[in-house]
Order: sequence, then structure tokens, then C-alpha cells
Amino acid sequence: MRTDDFEFHLPERLIAQHPPAQRGASRLLEVSADGLKDSQFADLEGLVREHDVLIVNDTRVLKARLFGEKESGGKVEVMVERVLNDHEVLAQVRASKTPKPDSQIIIDGKVLIRVLGRSAEFFHLRFEDQEGVTVLLERHGHIPLPPYITHEADSEDETRYQTVFAREPGAVAAPTAGLHFEVEMLQALQNKGAKIACVTLHVGAGTFQPVRTENIHDHQMHSERYTIPQATVDAIHEARMRGGRVIAVGTTSLRALESATVDGQIVAGSGETSIFITPGYSFKVVDALLTNFHLPRSTLLMLVCAFGGMDKLLAAYRHAVEQGYMFFSYGDAMLIEREK
Repeated sequence: MRTDDFEFHLPERLIAQHPPAQRGASRLLEVSADGLKDSQFADLEGLVREHDVLIVNDTRVLKARLFGEKESGGKVEVMVERVLNDHEVLAQVRASKTPKPDSQIIIDGKVLIRVLGRSAEFFHLRFEDQEGVTVLLERHGHIPLPPYITHEADSEDETRYQTVFAREPGAVAAPTAGLHFEVEMLQALQNKGAKIACVTLHVGAGTFQPVRTENIHDHQMHSERYTIPQATVDAIHEARMRGGRVIAVGTTSLRALESATVDGQIVAGSGETSIFITPGYSFKVVDALLTNFHLPRSTLLMLVCAFGGMDKLLAAYRHAVEQGYMFFSYGDAMLIEREK
């Protein structure tokens, strides 16, 4: 299968640069066996059934973008990709000259970072301050908005580029399907008999990378950390027993669930996943997927095509463009029924 098969024309005006005035004030495109239906995100309450379980990703976006200078005075931008421990990270570093091992970077004239080495495109860095990485990032860092959002992160982004259920720090990109939810919507779903359960998948910057190989199966997928609590496994089993559906809120939740499945059974625990889901994949856990609209030629577009059917999903994307739906992180949502 060719990467060109997942190309589509997207006018720049449809790339959402800011969130809607209120969470949940987005449109929702329903994609099911009955076809396409234009709805509002507020309609989700009526679409979720008693005994369904919604799986949300409770990762929290780090203030992973840092600005500083080298010992020579040259400007440096650091984008933390992964926190390894209290003092060490893997990060992308942008500078006029590549930093050498054992050199230093100074952030805000205060925070000293030592370059330990390099692994592929990432630098291994150590924060020399006694305080931990997470504390230092919160104090000196900036929210790392996606590359297609053109403004610098501001106070609105610090709030709206986090989900209301974000708890576990570690992501450098938001699980964007979750950005639509207000606390009131989550409570309303639970009041009607649905359950909300969590997984954690720390989203990496690789989520924004297009597939550059001609054949999609030549693409090397990035790796991300995930955790599946036993309570979530139990909630899925209960939903199944009662005739409910498993609804993944976002492709990150879906990838975590599918990665944690062994011999058809979901298993609690933590791990690394580089799962690359493309058309032809046999889904084992998820019945419906709530997601935003994704980049052309991206692994996430390939995933939703695998889930809902390639012809149907590409037709849905054409419809979304024609109807002026807003795309990407701050854009509108889709609710996709798994193709049987």
C-alpha cells in the first residue's frame, strides 16, 4: 500500500489555530454503517449507551519547550521528548552547531543542562539542578504546540491544550480527542450508565511526523510508553458482559489498548509500543473511536482508515473538507464505528 493513497487536499483555512470558545463547542461527524451524519459534540451524550465504557488517556502535556544558550553564547532550543528519570531526558536540540558531549546548555540564565551524548535524533541530557525535571519544566518551559499551529503558546494554550482528566505528566503532545470533554459531559455520561476508565500513553513528537516512505510498511514507527491499570481491564470486561461497547477516546487510547492485548485478552501493566496500525489490521478491543481529523499521509490517518474502512474514511475526509470542518488538535471530532 502506497503512502500516496492517504493524501488529500486540505485548505489551510481549515487548520484550527485556536480552540473553540468553550470545550465541547465543536462539530462531530458520525461515521457508521449507515453512512455519514453531521452532528455536534454535545450530541455525544445521546450516542453513548448504557454499559458502554469510554477509555480516555490521562497523560499530561509537559512544558517541554525550553530556550537557552550554549557556553559560547549561541542560542539553543530544547524540546524534551522523554523524561528518563528525575534528572535525565531525551530531547531534540536546535542550535547553529551541534552540541558536543559534556558541553553545557543554560536555560533562563539559571538552569544548567549537561549534554551526555546522542541517540539517533535525540540528545541525552542531564539537568544538574537538585530539583527534578518535571518541576524545572513547569517553571521554565513552554507548552509545545504542534508545528501546524503558528502562534506562540500563551495562557489560553496552557489550559486548553490539556484535557480535564490529565494527571500523569509525560507527553509532549496532547491526546487531542480528549480536549473536547468538559467535566459536565463526563458526569452526564456516567449518570446514564456509561463508565469512564483511563489508560496512560505519553504522546511523543513523532505523532506529527508524516510517512515519508513510498511504501507505508517501510515506515519506522516511533515508540511511546503506556500503562493499562487493572481497573480499566475490569471495566472493559464488565462492559463486554453487559453488552456494552468499548469506545476509545483518541488514537492514543486505542493504540495502548491494542498493544496490551495478548492472545485476544487485554492485560494490565506497562510497556513500550511502536504498533503501526494500517488497513488490514484485525482490531481486538475497541468497538468505536472518537478522534479528531488527522494530517494527510500520517500514521494516524492510516489507523482510522484501518478502523472504519479506507474508502469510507477517505470519503468522510472529503465530506469534512467540503463542509468546512476544522482539522487537527484544536479542530472538530469524528465518532467512527468499527468496520465489521
